[in-house]
Amino acid sequence: MARLYPIAIVVGDEFFIYDRVEDSTGYRFIKKEPIPMPIPKGVRAAFPLEVYGGRIACVVTPEVFDTLEGYVTILHEFVHGYQFETCERTLKNKLGIALQAQEKGDFMWEIQHPFPYQWGTFTRYYQEFLEALSRGEAGDILAVRGALYSCLGRHDFEYMVWQEWKEGFARWVENRLRIGLGLQENFGGRNPPFSRVSFYAGGAALVDYLQGQNPILVRDLEALFYRISLPMIFN
Repeated sequence: MARLYPIAIVVGDEFFIYDRVEDSTGYRFIKKEPIPMPIPKGVRAAFPLEVYGGRIACVVTPEVFDTLEGYVTILHEFVHGYQFETCERTLKNKLGIALQAQEKGDFMWEIQHPFPYQWGTFTRYYQEFLEALSRGEAGDILAVRGALYSCLGRHDFEYMVWQEWKEGFARWVENRLRIGLGLQENFGGRNPPFSRVSFYAGGAALVDYLQGQNPILVRDLEALFYRISLPMIFN
């Protein structure tokens, strides 16, 4: 899984693109290109760059390089690059929410889906899910996942699973790096009020639990997705 990806630094209205080249021991400046959309300061993202042949790249603003935590964040985004290049597109084609968004031309659904985060029933069950993970109680984990599947609409459950897999796995890797570097782990999103970031925390905790049951699972991202998606049944 040790792969490196281009880095696009947002400066004003331009991308400054850096990449590794053959026989290079580090990153080199490749070129600068105009930014085709507004990108705010503080962005930490990974997405394909049309101006760089559609390659997946880590997109950041310059201050990310000021701290060690910033470099960990870059590696978090590299995980998304790995997901994109391996199985992300195949898995999206199995999700009704992703297919519907594609039909509508909605390219922001992963960020803007109107999930009912503040709905009391969801909040109660997701809190129970996090608590069951902290106890490592397999029966309780399965039971509350079934409850979440029953109370959420199909697309909402798919959205939760997608974020737990995509962002939760990246958060899990990030926290392994933080532990190795002596940095505080990132537990953002674990406590109510819940938001999209709560799925980063819940997903990371679930990945950690599943990895404890089967260490090989984190090396097979497609298999990991299907384990996280239970009890969801694909048509």
